[in-house]
Amino acid sequence: MSSPAQWTLTETRDRLASREVSSREVVESVLSAIERRNRELNAYVSVNAEAALEEARAADERRARGEFSPLLGVPIGVKDNIAVRGEPCTCASRILQGYRSPYDSTVAARLRAAGAILLGRLNLDEFAMGSSTETSVYGPVRNPWSAEHVAGGSSGGSAAAVAADLAIAALGSDTGGSIRQPASFCGCVGFKPTYGRVSRYGLVAYASSLDQIGPLTKSVRDAALLLDVIAGRDPRDSTTLDVPGLAAEAALMRVGAADLRGLRIGVPAEYFVAGLDPEVERLTRAALRRATELGAQAVEIRLPHTRYAVAAYYLIATAEASANLARYDGVRYGLRVAADGILDMYGRTRAAGFGLEVKRRIILGTHALSAGYYDQYYLRAQKVRTLIRADFAAAFERCDVIAGPVAPTPAFRLGEHLDDPLKMYLSDVYTVPVNLAGICALSVPVGRTAAGLPVGLQLIGPAMGEPTLLRAALGFERERERPS
Repeated sequence: MSSPAQWTLTETRDRLASREVSSREVVESVLSAIERRNRELNAYVSVNAEAALEEARAADERRARGEFSPLLGVPIGVKDNIAVRGEPCTCASRILQGYRSPYDSTVAARLRAAGAILLGRLNLDEFAMGSSTETSVYGPVRNPWSAEHVAGGSSGGSAAAVAADLAIAALGSDTGGSIRQPASFCGCVGFKPTYGRVSRYGLVAYASSLDQIGPLTKSVRDAALLLDVIAGRDPRDSTTLDVPGLAAEAALMRVGAADLRGLRIGVPAEYFVAGLDPEVERLTRAALRRATELGAQAVEIRLPHTRYAVAAYYLIATAEASANLARYDGVRYGLRVAADGILDMYGRTRAAGFGLEVKRRIILGTHALSAGYYDQYYLRAQKVRTLIRADFAAAFERCDVIAGPVAPTPAFRLGEHLDDPLKMYLSDVYTVPVNLAGICALSVPVGRTAAGLPVGLQLIGPAMGEPTLLRAALGFERERERPS
């Protein structure tokens, strides 16, 4: 019999509701799993064991009184760039060591309101800048399927924790693929919602026009449930969309066995080109082939400006980062390095507090915004962004969802790309267009390589297209789980 730590989010919720198990038993099971494996994986940077057990006891008492909340007594992990009141929020950076958030992010408040137990802080690339969680001041996260491989990034801690049963579910953030790519590398579901679907209030900003919080879970239905809890208009974030609630999980429950029948799946030629790992291509094409056998229609589409996406992204994202990270100056919070004058203190603090990759991106962004280069770089990148958005709009006139690889390769070895930033950046080639366009996408597992490394299929939907996207993902998930 499986332990509670191995259960899905919906299974945990249902078993708790039926009083088959107590919240304390669930939390103890997850804490035991953390004790066994976190030293190896380095997914958590801090765990609130005592507080979690106390909250579990309170949840059990509430349930005994007949109270109900969607996630009552369920332990959830949170990426360490999402504010939780009273907890560290270091963004895996030396410059924020010792800082504790005085307030809850909107997503944390909504999780609490739903009864969830916020179990601990999950590792990430420093300030979410990376694709391997190797830039963290806490050290790299290791892949649960192979300790010699990366877990992906920047939400590597969230993906590894979910895949290794160190969390029932987790939250991550996605600026250019930081939920989907680690989900693919670790073999879980990672969902990047439409920009504005989930509040960014309390998410430490990297690139404000690209960042979005989303779930990492063990199943598609879990992702729908967690999205139902965290999504919605927030007056504290003016970019959130004023749209009706999703009720995504309830909609999935109404889906019949033939989920993929009649679905038009766009297959972009630009996503199957030189540089795509043969095993990733094989597993991706096999999933698409099986979908057509089940009644889906494969539609060849073109996304011609994909080739410019990485360059545009690394201009826009770094430009926004250079502005957002200017607040870390040693004056108000975080690290302060003593110096003779204020300007010297700024420089010394930032030199000591930021890691190499963060410095690289600040410098790139500052250069792109500087006099004489703004039009040449930043403005041109924004024009490319508009063209990429138009590519997707045209494609969705012919298809319901777009399918392709999440990343060009399975998880790579630790240290393999650290000395080659360009190669690291190119691992985002299939994910960054979604963030530039502000639309929704997810990664759903479709198999493993000969070496046993997971591979995910990326499904992309139009803005506000989450219901159709989840329906399609559920179809692929059910087919993969069907006995052969």
